[in-house]
Amino acid sequence: MDQLAARIAADIPAGSFVNLGIGQPTRISDHLSPDSAITLHTENGMLGMGPQADGDDVDLDLTNAGKVPVTELPGAAYFHHADSFAMMRGGHLDVCVMGAFQVSFGGDLANWSTGAPDAIPAVGGAMDLAIGAKQVFVMMALFARGGDAKLVPSCSYPLTGVECVDRVYTPDAIIAVGPEGSQILETYGHEPAELLARLS
Repeated sequence: MDQLAARIAADIPAGSFVNLGIGQPTRISDHLSPDSAITLHTENGMLGMGPQADGDDVDLDLTNAGKVPVTELPGAAYFHHADSFAMMRGGHLDVCVMGAFQVSFGGDLANWSTGAPDAIPAVGGAMDLAIGAKQVFVMMALFARGGDAKLVPSCSYPLTGVECVDRVYTPDAIIAVGPEGSQILETYGHEPAELLARLS
């Protein structure tokens, strides 16, 4: 997934304000160029987050929203949780990158619950990011462990947001999605026709 995280990092425009969702997207912070002037936002109240912390850099009071120890960059700022959500809801973030259980060809996002009876709903700030960020990228596997596609004509899981996802990054392909439909932009080790057959 580090290779995919580096690929996403390369697609984030310089100077952007960006939120990285919990889980795999947090790896993107380790691949951002210091020259990119990208500012990372965390929903627990920080602007100017740096890469994940290791060794002596670990401070358990300095974590991202997923409770992973992180570093801070020069000029980092801290603020109330409510102010952080106001930034998310107010359209102040250029890009957010989240994981997902499913994404539809039309850009619908399902990433907070599978709807299973024993599932623990965990929406966090995902709904706020889905509607508030100017661009929404999803980082996920294209196929579940059982082989079922996670990019689907219509989501069967509870929705986080409608027509909010712009692009899906997977180890198999990068795919643009949205109201106009989906389009494979890049593939890795697969022919586009092969992937389309598995997704249809």
